[in-house]
Amino acid sequence: MITKQTAYEPFTTDSVVDYLKQRELINPESPVVCEEIGDGNLNYVFRVTATDSNRSLIVKQALPYAKVVGESWPLTLDRARIESESLLQAAKVVPELVPAVYENNPVLASTVMEDLSSHTVLRKGLIEGKRYPELAKHIGTYLAYTLFYSSDFGLEPAAKKELATRFVNPDLCNITEDLVFTDPFFDHETNDFPEALRPDVEEIWADDNLKLEAAKLKQLFLTKGEALIHGDLHTGSVFVTEGSTKVIDPEFAFLGPIGFDVGAFIANLILNYLSQEARLTDTSERNEFQDYLLAVIKETWEVFTETFSGLWKQDGKGAFITVPGYLDYVLSQILQETVGFAGCKIIRRTIGLSHVEDIDGIENSEARINVQRAALQVGRKLILKRESQEKIEDVIALVRGAGNE
Repeated sequence: MITKQTAYEPFTTDSVVDYLKQRELINPESPVVCEEIGDGNLNYVFRVTATDSNRSLIVKQALPYAKVVGESWPLTLDRARIESESLLQAAKVVPELVPAVYENNPVLASTVMEDLSSHTVLRKGLIEGKRYPELAKHIGTYLAYTLFYSSDFGLEPAAKKELATRFVNPDLCNITEDLVFTDPFFDHETNDFPEALRPDVEEIWADDNLKLEAAKLKQLFLTKGEALIHGDLHTGSVFVTEGSTKVIDPEFAFLGPIGFDVGAFIANLILNYLSQEARLTDTSERNEFQDYLLAVIKETWEVFTETFSGLWKQDGKGAFITVPGYLDYVLSQILQETVGFAGCKIIRRTIGLSHVEDIDGIENSEARINVQRAALQVGRKLILKRESQEKIEDVIALVRGAGNE
């Protein structure tokens, strides 16, 4: 039996089966079916199923480069360890909201985890106009627990500093720093948009006020090590059923600003909201589904803040926790930063290197351009007006208004 690997080597559909059998994660005598199912930019993902028992596992393996670009963009393999440890960290407080991790192999940069085939990728479900009644409650709870208990509000200072040393993630942070906060605001070669959108894009590049605010948000991302954040919490990183929600893929995890995770999730709901202008042709049906998406944003924020506040009062650390007004100040800062980060994410996903299927999948090119134009308007307003947003209803009104301009 092989129990230790001595060198990294990318898996194939054959070698990953051999590995699982050697590790007895699947019965060595079982017939199996293996398929590569990954469609992401950075990793291999395999599903391996023992056909005699229907035991099914997911094996995710990091590549030493970005798949979306190739070997000219090298990346550290340590991100696989970071992803695995982040899932395990989340499982300490919300085990029902993340997939179970069965093994992490730092040499092979691989993680063996629960198969979520019974679930749907949230992005796909929302594109199809499906509703998930527990989604907002689950994501709000996930955000509150994972962020509070990895922050100075919920950890002793020494424990927080130890956590920070385990989640140093420069390669993937650099991706975010460039692709979210820098490149879309300048005429950079990584940007990707149709020529018909160029006048709108050039307005962004020429807007020094917008770029100043983006620079401030980037500085927050670079310097505000507030909590262990997921770092890439979009609707493609959430698997759902009507009653279950699982957050996956935290390979971008590091100690960053709380509002970045909240903003990333909200941004993706806004992008889907805007895409429905071209996807749902029946006006009544479209309005109802868009209202649902805005309600999810509102409820997610309310569950997050109510749960975070409860944890603060129950388990808060430090002498200032009981000072009147401190919690309100923290939540106000998180909301404003959430709004700004959401705006950066929306602009990035519209004209940056990596887009979203919600919009790119719109077949009519004119309708797609109109949605992209609306997305740039919304993203811009979220960034510029973030400091005036006092409650989540203000954000929803801004999105609804900007999207109708």
